[in-house]
Amino acid sequence: MKFSERIMRVKPSPTLAITAKANAMKAQGIDVIGFGAGEPDFDTPQPIKEAAVRAIEAGKTKYTPAGGIPELKKAIVEKLRRDNNLEYKVSEVTVNCGGKHSFYNLAQVLFEKGDEVLIPAPYWVSYPPMVELADATPIIIHSKEENGYKITADELAKAITPRTRALVINSPSNPSGATYTREELESLAEIVLKNKLIVLSDDIYESIIYDGLKFYNMANLSEELKKLTIILNGVSKAYSMTGWRIGYIAGNEEVIQKVEIIQSQSTSNPTSIAQWASVEALLGDQSVIDEMVKTFDRRRKLIVNGLNQIKGITCQMPQGAFYAFPNVSGAYKLPGWEEVAKKYPDANKSSTLTAYLLEEAKVAVVPGVEFGNDDNLRLSFATSDENIVEGLKRIKEAIEKLA
Repeated sequence: MKFSERIMRVKPSPTLAITAKANAMKAQGIDVIGFGAGEPDFDTPQPIKEAAVRAIEAGKTKYTPAGGIPELKKAIVEKLRRDNNLEYKVSEVTVNCGGKHSFYNLAQVLFEKGDEVLIPAPYWVSYPPMVELADATPIIIHSKEENGYKITADELAKAITPRTRALVINSPSNPSGATYTREELESLAEIVLKNKLIVLSDDIYESIIYDGLKFYNMANLSEELKKLTIILNGVSKAYSMTGWRIGYIAGNEEVIQKVEIIQSQSTSNPTSIAQWASVEALLGDQSVIDEMVKTFDRRRKLIVNGLNQIKGITCQMPQGAFYAFPNVSGAYKLPGWEEVAKKYPDANKSSTLTAYLLEEAKVAVVPGVEFGNDDNLRLSFATSDENIVEGLKRIKEAIEKLA
């Protein structure tokens, strides 16, 4: 079978692959602790589930407009006003089949062969492939650990060429938890304005933020920057609705219209029932988010403190999201590392360590190379305290065998 050159450039999602492998091992009766999942381990709040049931019972199970029901678009407009102090018209909002779908649609609408899209590393694994699927070129800007895995204005300026179309900002970040302050965004904004870059602001983790930090995106800084910024968000993380598959975009009305055209020819509308549930999520009781964040905050400290007690590993405290992104390069220098590396001669270092931990410790993590940083691993702390404690114990014992 002959396949398109496009699909041959793209690998499957590594985070989904790791989770699937861990689940398969569990199904075989193997006691695996998984730190791979990029989703809250809480159930969807009851009022949201009840709204879905009401929608089913009311017969709201038919096609909707491709870009979403008016009620959900209005709820998104209200959410952006309430939480972000941003004013949008209903015509400047569209609803998609999850946050990943939002980014994919935008890439298809905005980019083409010859375009360059700036992506700070560490990055969410799907950004570069989705840019490539639009025949554009992802340009990776490698941030520094000492800068909290956030890019500087100088680093941004050096990466710009005449072909640069856009900059991706994911704050809080998957995988590092790095969260840009208003001042840090303002320093980047000067370069954005000077070069008239489109900013794709992935705000999916905006509500999962710690230590009293306040969330800002580029659109908050000025009306001129708002015109250049396209906001991507969704209900998956804030309301533990990953499987409901509702994402949304807010921005330039013409861009929104084009996204709805491409969606009308691909998926059509997002699931009608999930849309009605999302109306409840966005307009209903928001205290459920606070309770979830309190739990994540406790787990954040538990996992980071534990990781920093393991030889060869150091880990910064994430400012947002629910991932730890430890630097494990010290483990590559331990006496037993070379013997482990021989088992995986074609693998990079973080993938080798990931395979070793799964085999030796029965712990599933995601290699940092998939996020653009081979010196790191990503561990999700969207799991129980008990799993975190036991998983860290196993990792420590496995690493000590290399010493």
